[in-house]
Amino acid sequence: MVTYQDFLKIGDSEQDRIDFVFKVISAHMNSPEYRMAKLGKEYLEHRNSTIMGYQKLLYTMRGEAVPDNFSANYKIPSNFFNRFVTQEVQYLLGNGVTWENNETAAKLGDDFDTQLQKLGKNALAMSRSFGFFNLDHVDVFDLLEFAPIPDEENGALMMGVRFWQIDRSKPLRATFYELDGYTNYIWKDGKGSILEDANGNEIGRKRPYKLNIGVSEADGTEIFDGENYPLFPIVPLYGNPAKQSELVGLREQIDAYDLIKSGFANDLDDASQIYWTIQNAGGMDDIDLVKFIEHMKTVKAAVVEDGGAKAESHTMEVPYNSREALLDRLEKDLYKDAMALNTSDIAGGAVTATQIRAAYEPLNSKVDQFEYCVIEFIKGILAVAGIDDNPTFTRSTIVNAKEELEMLLQSAQYLPEDYVTKKILMFLGDGDRAEDILKQIEADEFERVTGNQTEEE
Repeated sequence: MVTYQDFLKIGDSEQDRIDFVFKVISAHMNSPEYRMAKLGKEYLEHRNSTIMGYQKLLYTMRGEAVPDNFSANYKIPSNFFNRFVTQEVQYLLGNGVTWENNETAAKLGDDFDTQLQKLGKNALAMSRSFGFFNLDHVDVFDLLEFAPIPDEENGALMMGVRFWQIDRSKPLRATFYELDGYTNYIWKDGKGSILEDANGNEIGRKRPYKLNIGVSEADGTEIFDGENYPLFPIVPLYGNPAKQSELVGLREQIDAYDLIKSGFANDLDDASQIYWTIQNAGGMDDIDLVKFIEHMKTVKAAVVEDGGAKAESHTMEVPYNSREALLDRLEKDLYKDAMALNTSDIAGGAVTATQIRAAYEPLNSKVDQFEYCVIEFIKGILAVAGIDDNPTFTRSTIVNAKEELEMLLQSAQYLPEDYVTKKILMFLGDGDRAEDILKQIEADEFERVTGNQTEEE
């Protein structure tokens, strides 16, 4: 890992900075954190690396392993990891962030809630992601494209390098973010890999994060000044207090599920083939047997020439009870270890509100930790933007609407009228119109009162 203190040791020349940025990228791409992030992204995208790279083998008389190119080799990846991550993110962030000040949302950009969901998914899958406050919106960097440079003394993010390359034969681009601005770089003309013997160059000079632009008829558009933020404008978001990918501890169980399910499909495919036994035909060699099988596949009939010879077809039955039981056990263990909600447990029958709350409890406990991380991230962004506000979240839950509504109406006399109205509208799926309806109720009440006063006069 390259740190901020390593940067302080380099020279002031342009080449020293280019070499430093290149070193940061190389060290990051070779780090265990980067490799784990890559795995997390693959499983998140339904490309489970273990099963996709699985190759069935045969062993020779000498014990040498060779690829099995004769039997079925299905590779069926499960989608557990994406389901768990999506459920956790949408449960907390699906309804967006609620602010105390209505102006905060506009200052952070119209797409802040969407960007926050992307940040959350990347953080859970890859251990952390990064939000860059870019003047009036937030850009998302994941760990596969952003190399953080922390302070050795306190671990705070002091600077970082965002890098990208559309193909190994194309130039490598990078942006070096510092507290007082950012600089763009490019490496090209590398031999073989772009990361070997490539020539690095600086694209322009370091620029401040906020540019002041003037427009005149004589000079046109001109950048006449610039300024930076009071803090480093890139803030990390961690997926959990352990600061590690949610795939840790789940990958082995997901792989076991994939391998057993794929192996089951392979055995069913192999067992669907008919094999033959021919009695009293000891004179047939391997070539004769191959010809016999080909004849049966094409003509669907064969003549047994030897007297007393008899051909019988056979099929195999694959045992499945034990595999079904193990797959069911693995699925339950995955949901339990991921602290996720299995909706099939509350989908059937008349489920009470208490049972629903109990089913949500593991997910609530897990999301509580994630919420602390999200709030810490948002507070960091607000500090960079110079905004004073507090975020809150409304979690997306399945409820027994009838039972919840009855409880609300029974308690209505002890609750504020506005609160009761908003809750009823939420149950009816019309929560977005709560403010408008409350204003209409207030207007109707005002009109009723003034109308009564007029009649009395």
